[in-house]
Amino acid sequence: MKIRALALAAALAAGMTLPAAPLLAAEPVPLKTYLSSSKYISPTLSPNGRYMALLTPINGKRNLAVIDLKTRKSQSVTNISGFDVIEFDWIGNERLAFSLGQLGAPTGAEHGDGGGLFVVSRDGKEARTITPTARDQGAQGGYQSARGLSFLRSIPGNDDEFLASGNLRVVDSLDIYRVNAVTGKQTLLTFEHPGKVMSWELDNKLVPRVAVVRDRKDETMEGTSRILYRATVESPWVEVESSPLRSGEIFTPLSFDQDDKTLFVASNRGRDTTAIYRFNPETKQLGELLAAHPRYDMGVDAAGGSAGGVLQRQETGELVGFSVPAEESQISWIHNDWAQVQAQMEASFPGKNVSIQRRAGASTLVTVSSATHIPRSYLYDEKAKRLEELFVANEVLKDEHLAPTQHFLLKTRDGLEIPSMYVLPKDYKPGQKLPTVVHVHGGPHARADFGGFPSTFGTREAQILASRGYAVILPNFRVTPGFGRKIYLAGFGAIGTKMSEDHEDAVHWAVKQGFADPQRVCITGGSYGGYATLQALVKTPDLFACGVAGLSVSDFKLQLTSTSGDTVRSKPGVAHWMRMLDMGKDDSWDKVKPISPAYNVARIKAPLAMYAGRDDIRTPLEQTERVVDEMKKLGKAPEFVFIADGEAHGFGKPENNLKKYELMLDFLDRHIGSKSRFAKPQ
Repeated sequence: MKIRALALAAALAAGMTLPAAPLLAAEPVPLKTYLSSSKYISPTLSPNGRYMALLTPINGKRNLAVIDLKTRKSQSVTNISGFDVIEFDWIGNERLAFSLGQLGAPTGAEHGDGGGLFVVSRDGKEARTITPTARDQGAQGGYQSARGLSFLRSIPGNDDEFLASGNLRVVDSLDIYRVNAVTGKQTLLTFEHPGKVMSWELDNKLVPRVAVVRDRKDETMEGTSRILYRATVESPWVEVESSPLRSGEIFTPLSFDQDDKTLFVASNRGRDTTAIYRFNPETKQLGELLAAHPRYDMGVDAAGGSAGGVLQRQETGELVGFSVPAEESQISWIHNDWAQVQAQMEASFPGKNVSIQRRAGASTLVTVSSATHIPRSYLYDEKAKRLEELFVANEVLKDEHLAPTQHFLLKTRDGLEIPSMYVLPKDYKPGQKLPTVVHVHGGPHARADFGGFPSTFGTREAQILASRGYAVILPNFRVTPGFGRKIYLAGFGAIGTKMSEDHEDAVHWAVKQGFADPQRVCITGGSYGGYATLQALVKTPDLFACGVAGLSVSDFKLQLTSTSGDTVRSKPGVAHWMRMLDMGKDDSWDKVKPISPAYNVARIKAPLAMYAGRDDIRTPLEQTERVVDEMKKLGKAPEFVFIADGEAHGFGKPENNLKKYELMLDFLDRHIGSKSRFAKPQ
């Protein structure tokens, strides 16, 4: 581990700047460099600030390690080969809780058939399974259908116990347990179920006093979300709020304020984006608006997912700030101590995204990154005003290998304004018309790509392609959550039609900007992005010069009825997709044939390439085979179909990712790149 000391006071006085990145060499940076795994991921301080836990690659999988910041000795504490550690939390200062999953999915790390809850001592000598993975349970529907627990929160001052939530009693309703990490004993805290509980909120004394209950009709998405509150653990439950499901209306409790009387809630009532308010459950009155953003949701997005929120001292519940996932993650500290440290660090690293972790009586962990700056971690001694560099996250990939990520508003033909991104080669000169790739993210109801350091499926692919001379557009589109209710709801009933038009509008925008050569535009993506690629070649066969479809859906009837995949095993999941497709109970499957590419391959003119994981249960291999078989009947075929053994919904093995991009780059080069018939000197 490299340790370097920096004097913060001197840096501030000198107006510290970072050196300009050198120009790329004539030879492109090797693919393996862009595909290299970061060595230090998600560094997190223990409550006493002496230890730091982080994720690091061991035997091809992401595992847990702990660094003693006093002695600077590091120790790997897990050595798991079948899964990646994707989430972890400190249990006091002596143990960690973690869960397992898969990296490389188009929408980011996912549990898949992993999940589970495990604990390990910080020296790695003691380990315990609290609940097993979905795979070990034999749960055919994967993580979503398994019984288990998830880490909820630590208990201040307690090194042995923590709180967890899970569905051990009732498969579709959550309870809260106090779990002993040493013995594995689980003590139920929520004896009374006030309905099908989707989430609980505890006060600062760790008493469950708010329950969010969903009343669904016949396992569909129809029904009501109700918020129940009780003044004490002995008090009866009282309904304080309700809203219809599927309406896009959000009213979600986030946490109790320090007084244990007022709630922080996320709501979009009377507005488009979700904002954070105070709420009095006794009077049922929505109070002061605390934080809001005109374009980005805060607290909870319109799909019900997490979107930043309130930042509190866990020991006391004191409010110290707010966070919002805007173009990049942004934090606004309202507590002077946090705000002062943040300001000092931002002055030391101008133009960078700076995050801080403060611990009482200990050094502060500072992480600095940007779209063109590999994350670096430092320890800051607030009293001595001294900053000490610990490590750079990736020791192979360098700052000079990265091209800037730029942001724009995608204005759709029907008037939506959707925040999106694009990446141009580092040596781009205004006036050049470049071969261009539109990369469509997965989901589709997921915000898969963010600004900042390129660590997501789409931003990493964009850097690879930009290093080879391509312009890359990363459009968000209707139904992408995080941008307010209007954009999210506009996606329902729009798959294959207006949603595809959003991808087309991204092409028209790039051509109008002057950097995209309209004759040399290709479309790519994984999962929904793979579907969008196929549908684009069907719907607008003259717009795109080629397409690379990964992990694709090609036949919606097959996707929602086949037992080869996990979608059919979730009735609410099927109901959600039926709504996405605007399918009623009595509608014929013929309704989705026009937007299912497998039925329309005769319209495909442009060259097509495909890739899939043989073990994928999210979009099973049969979806790719449907396209191949239908094209074969017409005497056609994709130029390559890469089926990776031992891979599921995303590739985790370095050799498979390397082969995928080697095939993709050769394909793109022949159709829109230097070897294509359209290529001409700039």
